[in-house]
Amino acid sequence: MPRAIWSGSISFGLVNVPVRMYSAISEHKLHFHFVHEPDESPIGYQKVCKLEDRPVPDDEIVKAFEFEPGEYVFMDDEDFEAARAEGYKTIEITDFVPYEQVDPIYFARTYYLGPEEGGEKVYTLLLRALEDSGFAGISKFVMRDRQFLGALRVRDGMLTLEQMYFADEIRSLDEIKPQRTEVSKEELAMAEQLIDNFAGDFKPQKYTDTYRDALCEIIRDKRAGKEVHHAPETEEAAPPDLLEALRASIAAADRGRGRPPRRASRSRNGSRGDLSGLSKAELDHRARKAKIPGRSKMSKDELIEALS
Repeated sequence: MPRAIWSGSISFGLVNVPVRMYSAISEHKLHFHFVHEPDESPIGYQKVCKLEDRPVPDDEIVKAFEFEPGEYVFMDDEDFEAARAEGYKTIEITDFVPYEQVDPIYFARTYYLGPEEGGEKVYTLLLRALEDSGFAGISKFVMRDRQFLGALRVRDGMLTLEQMYFADEIRSLDEIKPQRTEVSKEELAMAEQLIDNFAGDFKPQKYTDTYRDALCEIIRDKRAGKEVHHAPETEEAAPPDLLEALRASIAAADRGRGRPPRRASRSRNGSRGDLSGLSKAELDHRARKAKIPGRSKMSKDELIEALS
């Protein structure tokens, strides 16, 4: 049983749902340590006063905000308590919005929300209502002296809270957005065909951390006293002609999947025959534009039927 990292309640209107929060992610990171090579002892770190060049005990260390260069405002626990918003143990839903309207760039971290003992019925009520509506509950909550934006949704029969960034935390694209340049119809058609060759349903189990696996293998080899061989560095080739690169990529993709090359374009007038040639991702996109209810739960055939 995982350990809860936060407990409180979800509120919307006059309804309160007592919940416990659990981390939804368990990252498989490799943790490395700095050690003194001659005697293999770990390297420690001290908190040192930069002015006096001496270690400082914890009871002399305080939090401070640098208001202006060289001007610090000291903060204590009472100051952080005073800033806490009313209902800081509450995930307060302020709006319900279609989940697909939320740009994934706003999502920062995912948490599971389980019911507190005795709160199973009201928990199930909110879960079923969100599931049937297809909406997400946009909310605010405070955790670890920070306020966050959140999106409540349903995943595999559980309430899930997506911790989100606020709008002013998302950097503007103005300075880095490229100017549009002209591409030929042939280049665009071949690029679309290449995308189509790789199109399919998302299967997360298909993707693994190959870099971590390679590091683990090197660690095991070095532990066993084996010699580690490094791959030779290769010079980057000059960029090929764009059309030639597209043709070669399409041919390689077709060979890899054991199928004949696909046509570069297809009719998109919306008939059932034409829809059957689209991937499920493309059908989902069309269904969102058509605002078809319940589309997130539909199979490919059901999406085709609904769009027809």
